[in-house]
Amino acid sequence: MAEEIVFGGGCFWCIEAVFQRIPGIVHVESGYAGGQKPNPTYREVCSGTTGHAEVVRVTYEADQIKLADVLDRFFMAHDPTTLNRQGADTGTQYRSIILFADASQKAEAEAAIGRAQARLKDPIVTEVVPLTSYFAAEKYHQNYYNDNGEAGYCQYVIAPKLKKLGL
Repeated sequence: MAEEIVFGGGCFWCIEAVFQRIPGIVHVESGYAGGQKPNPTYREVCSGTTGHAEVVRVTYEADQIKLADVLDRFFMAHDPTTLNRQGADTGTQYRSIILFADASQKAEAEAAIGRAQARLKDPIVTEVVPLTSYFAAEKYHQNYYNDNGEAGYCQYVIAPKLKKLGL
């Protein structure tokens, strides 16, 4: 049975590339969520004025991978202890955020934070908030690493992350 969760941990190109390589994940879509502006554009989100974060909507087969495992991978794929920053990417649009659909997802997210915090020395700053709206990013942001693997950002940021995670 396919289920979905939305989260952000920096640039959506990075998070998308990670989750596309995990067995049991059947679809990953880059988008925007957590803000106020309806139908934002990439340029608007990058300005930091929409309140939205760059996120991914992850669709997974619950009989192949549990939500707890998806969330544990999320916490391994980025630094949840840096406020509004991942590497050189800075601003609220790059914040660590989990947008839950229901009370069960919220509880799973909070449990995952506890597991991750046990291995980290700095406090986790990941927001856990209800998903009120989600907007798919523009087509050229979808499947970015797979389509643009030779681009500088892909070579210097995404590829090392994938290697570090054994993906």
